[in-house]
Amino acid sequence: MMLPFLLAIAAAGHRPPRAPALPDRDTAAWWQATQALSGDDMEGRDTGSAGYDRAARLVAAGFARAGLKPAGDNGSFFQTLRLGDVTIEKEGTSVAMGGRPLRFLYDLTLRASPGMPTQLDAPLAFRGYCGRDMMADVRGKVVLCYGTRKPGLPAAPERIEAAKAGGAIGLLTIADPSFTVEPPRWPAAYARTVSFEDAPPPANDDMLIGTVNADALGALLAGGASGAEAIVAEGSAGRPLPAFDAPGRLVAHVVLSHRALRSDNVLALLPGTDPVLKNEIVVVSAHLDGYGFGEAVDGDALYNGAFDDAAYVALLQQLADRRAGKGYRRSVLFAAFTGEEKGLLGATHFTDHPTVPLKTIVADINLDQIRPIFPLDLLTVHALNDSSLGDDVREVAARQKIAVRIDPEPERNLLTRADHWPFIRKGIPATGFVFGYKPGSPSEKIYRGWYETRYHRPQDDLSQPINWQAAARFNRFFYDLTQKVADAPARPAWKADSAYAGR
Repeated sequence: MMLPFLLAIAAAGHRPPRAPALPDRDTAAWWQATQALSGDDMEGRDTGSAGYDRAARLVAAGFARAGLKPAGDNGSFFQTLRLGDVTIEKEGTSVAMGGRPLRFLYDLTLRASPGMPTQLDAPLAFRGYCGRDMMADVRGKVVLCYGTRKPGLPAAPERIEAAKAGGAIGLLTIADPSFTVEPPRWPAAYARTVSFEDAPPPANDDMLIGTVNADALGALLAGGASGAEAIVAEGSAGRPLPAFDAPGRLVAHVVLSHRALRSDNVLALLPGTDPVLKNEIVVVSAHLDGYGFGEAVDGDALYNGAFDDAAYVALLQQLADRRAGKGYRRSVLFAAFTGEEKGLLGATHFTDHPTVPLKTIVADINLDQIRPIFPLDLLTVHALNDSSLGDDVREVAARQKIAVRIDPEPERNLLTRADHWPFIRKGIPATGFVFGYKPGSPSEKIYRGWYETRYHRPQDDLSQPINWQAAARFNRFFYDLTQKVADAPARPAWKADSAYAGR
């Protein structure tokens, strides 16, 4: 199984590194594909970058060598997205409170938006959790809110709407450090918004919207560390918070840049073998894009995105190599999507502008959020109880003695943050996976540590620890699940009580 991808690497001018001692040849081939896609020469595969284009060509060449058929635009392997990029340039951008400078991307970051104010001089008003009842006197001010995710308190959209309705010109949210299931990451890699070129401006485009590092709260409020610590402690606990106007004024100078981008989905079809079922399509997907170059962390400014998500585009490639010349009963569309990290752009564009009839797509099995860094005994499965795909997952997992469960942390909204979601929105059964763990276990400690130190950081690279047996076990699970869904007599179907049935 290793030879096809080694040939693809050679054709692209890559010299494959020596494979480590792995459980089997299949895992070795998968890891070599991962190395090729997440090496430094791919420059982190940022949407619309030259590095991304190199990676897309490499993936397309691998699909072609495996005998897959082009499924993109105009008989090619590529479906092109036309995008617009708005970036807040670090050079020249400054933010200060009461004359005290704040470090952009470290103390706070801002949402890049075409209509955002680039010059601002305004008072700052702390209004607790920023419910509508706290917004009676915020006209012309920048509102500062505590960003809790606790049930019963205002969520981010509610806070913005309340501030806008009150006449505020900006809203800054304190990143809650107690949200340890996915802790805030500082520094921010960059401040960019990438969207479809014909997309309308984002909601509240004319407001200054950003996030504040809780560690910088004392400097922002000029109330000293003890006052800031009290706010963080009370806010993290969901207890009542005061409302007050901070001394001094918030002064910001923002340098915006605009550019047009284009970036490609890579799409390839393995035709089915059954005279009837070949007209139904199972999509297997992963996202090819990463973050590219960003703010340095521990001296490293290249966000390679090895596990997120090069390793699972590589797994699509490995599946294609394994099935070379051997189709399933149904057709299978291999999709390496762009722009996932910028808002599920590639998958959204494909489901809005499918290159195959949308009604022929019967399922999507998406690979993202998978971290093979501890033993695989338990899988969190998105939409597990919503469709017959969940029944297929249970059966395949049981054969491999892998337990399954629904998401135990729904406050993270993982279901809506990966490329299976645009398919679900179109009424197509879809699923994805997260390595699970028992509370308090060594696996949980490893999982939490990875999110704190490597998620969306340069440290998600080829040097990080990996559990090879777990990686191989998940890969086998994916191969078997794809075969079960693609060969089953009946197409996947929503359960009658699913919230997504009938979309």
